[in-house]
Amino acid sequence: MSLAMIGFTALPHVGGILGGFIRRREVYTWYASLKKPSWCPPNGAFPVVWTSLYTGMGYGSYLIWKELGGFTEDAVVPMGLYGLQLALNWASVPLFFGAHSQKWGLIEIVLLDGAIGATMLSWYPINRTASLLLAPYLAWMCYTTAIRYCIWRDNPDKKE
Repeated sequence: MSLAMIGFTALPHVGGILGGFIRRREVYTWYASLKKPSWCPPNGAFPVVWTSLYTGMGYGSYLIWKELGGFTEDAVVPMGLYGLQLALNWASVPLFFGAHSQKWGLIEIVLLDGAIGATMLSWYPINRTASLLLAPYLAWMCYTTAIRYCIWRDNPDKKE
């Protein structure tokens, strides 16, 4: 097990942990007051799901980095897209839970879905396993996008 593998695998968790502090503060207050679809997962599911998703995406990024020989010219697009989706992922919780912005939270998560898909497409020719490690993440985010849409639709936002 290399230090690079550990670092790449751990990196997504950093934003997840920081976002968790914001989410934890709001989940039993503001978020609890929102009308949500009946198929919304229980709050206890999120830490388990996100731990596995962050680990998969981080390890996938390590496989791409290793396959391309580090941060080379060939890595600009696949690692750049990965960085974009990671930044959008990390922005999601502060925007939705922290700022209580249903509209911008929905717009942001749709952009995130596109960035994940683009990352998968750019990774597939390089390392199929790495690309497929993002499939559960994209599926979860599409599910989350549907939830965010229902929340936006069913809870008129007075400040936006």
